[in-house]
Amino acid sequence: MDHFIYRGGALHAEDVPLTEIAAQVGTPFYCYSTATLERHFRLFEEALSPLPHLVCYSVKSNSNLAILKTLAALGAGMDVVSGGEYRRARAAGVPGERIVFSGVGKTREEMCLALEGGIRQFNVESVPEMQALSQVAQAMGVVAPMTLRVNPDVDARTHEKIATGRREDKFGVPIERAREIYAEAARLPGLRVVGVDVHIGSQLTELAPFEAAFSKVAELTRALRADGHTIERLDLGGGLGIPYAASNEVPPLPTEYGTMIKRVLGDLGCEIEIEPGRLISGNAGVLVASVIYVKEGEGRKFLILDAAMNDLVRPAMYNAWHDIVPIAEPAPGAVRDVFDVVGPVCETGDTFARGRPLAPLAEGDLVAFRSAGAYGAVMASEYNTRPLVPEVLVKGDHFAVIRARPTFDEILARDTIPPWV
Repeated sequence: MDHFIYRGGALHAEDVPLTEIAAQVGTPFYCYSTATLERHFRLFEEALSPLPHLVCYSVKSNSNLAILKTLAALGAGMDVVSGGEYRRARAAGVPGERIVFSGVGKTREEMCLALEGGIRQFNVESVPEMQALSQVAQAMGVVAPMTLRVNPDVDARTHEKIATGRREDKFGVPIERAREIYAEAARLPGLRVVGVDVHIGSQLTELAPFEAAFSKVAELTRALRADGHTIERLDLGGGLGIPYAASNEVPPLPTEYGTMIKRVLGDLGCEIEIEPGRLISGNAGVLVASVIYVKEGEGRKFLILDAAMNDLVRPAMYNAWHDIVPIAEPAPGAVRDVFDVVGPVCETGDTFARGRPLAPLAEGDLVAFRSAGAYGAVMASEYNTRPLVPEVLVKGDHFAVIRARPTFDEILARDTIPPWV
């Protein structure tokens, strides 16, 4: 469920017509719904109750400070994968003890940053990283809380580029080596083992891969406790998918996900950490664009928008589907036309959809890409010197620009010309 609905013939974000925002901000722009963000976070809270737990929002899915602050006010923790994301979480008011640091390539500088500012745990992904963390913590005279991310060799049955739990993927350590590595962690100074971490991928649409992975984690937890380790927490990662198109398989609900977690892991007495991102922010956002031209091609019709692959790269990168809807509500039974929906970037890959049936559209009409709140603005670039898309947050009948569109003067001023040119 989201809060983007037609009312009075126009698509609204909560109580604000998207046409009103377009008139003030210009297109393209991202728009987020506070009510949807809050609702989706609370679904996970309810799904894990009464287990001791912490829902850590995955910052990489949408890292705008206003989004982070909205979720932090509800008690969310944060899952970060870089020093920059750590700084964002802290700037949004999230205390260090509610921040989990994930990622395969943490630098010593990032470790220092988190140890100085406070951290709930590092999710360590390799033996060299674990040794580096020990050295950094020892040099600082502190103890670093850590889990080890284990790779359970489970196929998440998701897109190749976002599967992370198979033997051939770069993430984590083979689960078969976990006991050996935990033994080394116990011997290293400056480290305190607090739990086990696992994450098998993103946009999963069924529970079976999760259950297979979590069952292996449960077995490992019992073995580690028998070895003398204190396992207080199980970090289960994120990955629960969202419905991008009505024709797609409907992913499990957070309640179903929570029920499975309780059944598989509930008897271990561990605090459960999860790191959802897409399911919290994905359907909480849309990308609004204007039609520049309708072009008649050879046997096809092109809808050329002012949004491009630099603004929303998912279709070009993952062949991802986003529902595209007109801002003006079509008349009941309106005949649809078939378009290739494209942007103005000089790449054939700048294509959002091929052969997409849509209500008839004309130059100047507005359209919205649904389910664009995750991995949209955060992956945007200024390719072709196109300014980054502004972001807008709606709450009830109010809206505010939470990231402004940069001017061309600001873009050009970032470049420095050396004296010999």
